[in-house]
Amino acid sequence: MQLGKLGVWASTDVYSAGDAAQFAKDVESWGYSALWMPETFGRNPLVHSAWLLANTAKLIVATGIANIYARDAVATKSAQNTLAEQSGGRFLLGLGVSHAPLVEGGRGHTYGKPVATMRAYLEAMEKAPYMGPVSREKPLTILAALRPNMLALSAEKSDGAHPYNTTPQHTAEARAILGSGKLLCPEQMVMLETDPARARSAARKSLARYFRAPNYQNSLKRLGFTDDDFAAEGSDRVIDGLVAWGDEVAIRRRIQEHWDAGADHVCIQALDPSGDLKPDRKALALLAKA
Repeated sequence: MQLGKLGVWASTDVYSAGDAAQFAKDVESWGYSALWMPETFGRNPLVHSAWLLANTAKLIVATGIANIYARDAVATKSAQNTLAEQSGGRFLLGLGVSHAPLVEGGRGHTYGKPVATMRAYLEAMEKAPYMGPVSREKPLTILAALRPNMLALSAEKSDGAHPYNTTPQHTAEARAILGSGKLLCPEQMVMLETDPARARSAARKSLARYFRAPNYQNSLKRLGFTDDDFAAEGSDRVIDGLVAWGDEVAIRRRIQEHWDAGADHVCIQALDPSGDLKPDRKALALLAKA
């Protein structure tokens, strides 16, 4: 799998099936190497990946992330191998433990200790039988990893890590833990808006739900943010730390900081300054240019 340096992270649940296919084609035509999508309570991302892969020719489709509480290890291994074989090796499986409120309140499962639960899941995938056709190359698996122990597990039991809601400082720390030879694919929110008040206001609306998630708060506190940064919808400091807003030069500078810190691939989430939930196509088309 040739995962380029820049990809797109987007929730394609904002589109109909036809529009999602067209968006994937546009991402491919702009020159991005991969399209990443999350899993919450919308489409099944593994099923939807088959649709997007069938409608593109070169684009890598990646889950960022598929929730391990949504399906057992046998089902995940089967889906991973099926998608990789059908697409000629263009599917990248990202797995994560999600958050306790979503797993227990939303799915009715007991939320286990994150690292131990993920380790057991990966080991179950290794042992799971699969009797269908396989891709020429072994499909890759990476983990949604924020804190040191999950990053260490990513290095030990997977092909790399996909941190979300982080900073270039985190990317540098993640690379140090992962070592060389493992994929490091951080997500970076961007916004093509030069007015500080407008940019921060729109960014706060996008980040509000993440500030309520314990896993993200704990990760950000390790990076030097405090409870005060999460109060009143987020301080300017945390907003500016997580969202690269401004003109093209400012956004490219932040992306470069991730690369300089050791990222192999940065997947950008283009927030629309108007608050529209759809990705900002103007920003994506602009930032795709070399």
